Amino acid sequence: MRQDKRLAAPQRPSFAEALRFWFKLGWISFGGTAAHLAVMHDELVEKKRWISSARFFHALSHCMILPGPEAQQLAIYIGWKLHGKRGGIVAGTLFVLPSMFVLLALSVIYVRFGSLPWIAAMFSGLKPVVIALVIVALEKIARRALRGPLHSAMALVTFAAMFFFDVSLLTLLFGAAALGLVLGALRPGPLHHAGEASVGEDEESYYIRRSSVTPEPVPLLKPALRVAASALFLWLLPLPMFYIFLADFHFWRELTLFFTKTAFVTVGGSYTVIPYVAQVTVAKLHWLTRPQMVDGFALAETTPGPLIIVVAFVGFLAAYNHFHGSIWMGTLGLVATTFYTFLPCFFFVFAGAPLVERTQDKPMIRGVLELITAVVVGAILDLMLFLGKAVIFPSGIVALKQLDAISLAWALVSLFLLQKFKWKIIPLILLGIGFGSVRYFLGY
Repeated sequence: MRQDKRLAAPQRPSFAEALRFWFKLGWISFGGTAAHLAVMHDELVEKKRWISSARFFHALSHCMILPGPEAQQLAIYIGWKLHGKRGGIVAGTLFVLPSMFVLLALSVIYVRFGSLPWIAAMFSGLKPVVIALVIVALEKIARRALRGPLHSAMALVTFAAMFFFDVSLLTLLFGAAALGLVLGALRPGPLHHAGEASVGEDEESYYIRRSSVTPEPVPLLKPALRVAASALFLWLLPLPMFYIFLADFHFWRELTLFFTKTAFVTVGGSYTVIPYVAQVTVAKLHWLTRPQMVDGFALAETTPGPLIIVVAFVGFLAAYNHFHGSIWMGTLGLVATTFYTFLPCFFFVFAGAPLVERTQDKPMIRGVLELITAVVVGAILDLMLFLGKAVIFPSGIVALKQLDAISLAWALVSLFLLQKFKWKIIPLILLGIGFGSVRYFLGY
């Protein structure tokens, strides 16, 4: 009876049901890319079965080579597959909107009262929880994605290159793509074998699955041009209002152009682009000071959503400082920065979505993308250890005397609650915030 239920293809979720999920996801997506992908895979693949693991990783591989936060772009793509462009717009917007509002509130508190240690302490209780979430999800993701020796080797090479030699993720992604093309041309056996192994027996029990690909070739050029025209219209829309209603149009034009440029250079993740943003806004544009940039990075880590949301804090302070301490101008700067940073993400996904469909059943392309998925697994492992080191050894020195035993214990407790008692994410997040608050007020 249970087997029959798994084999029955589920109905498409209603738009209202999807809306509720994307809204919830926007508030619980703490911890950066690794945690975002962990939560999305657990919810969408394991629990809701809206998309199969094969389609999830196929789309993710495409998103990894695009500029912008890949987890948000994956949400846009899945939303598009479920309910068309309106589904993609809702999914991508709600992925960012909660973090924008949280960061706005923290930015106002910051400029009024300074960097408040109790805020950071309250959210520090979340970091051990995030480690536990990523550990659980990494095991599930690796089990689904690494089906052959070639994929396992690629994941290990990625981890070693990033962890020990600081090789950029972008370099490894292009290296995996090049290797896949060479193998596909000269010795396709390992790629094809891995691709066949990745097809689960219960593929038909998902709503978005391999067989749900449109059989006819999907046109590429005309839809991309329409999307480009719409994106350009939206990009231009605020500029006349800035010119007519606000003082110093030169500042707003500079802010618009800079964060649009930032959106196009975010290939390789937030950790690649944040140093670029910091260097230009601090040293060249003088929108904020270096200590303020460090504080903004810390505040962004306490919010849900992609880490690149730190640019919203930069936009807030840029306008706040430029207009002599105006909270309203700071708020407008934050909203404008968020808009221009994330608008290109929708363009990339909507213009490229037909390409994702076309490559689903191309053995060579699928093999290349599955190698990129293996790179993602290695990168998640590296990010997990990076975060774990920062939480368990907050001084940055890996030594027994520097061990934060309380954070380590809390991470283990969180892992136990997830594995043994199958705790949900929201109660665990609330418990983590409470743990951080209690620890701060007790002086630990």
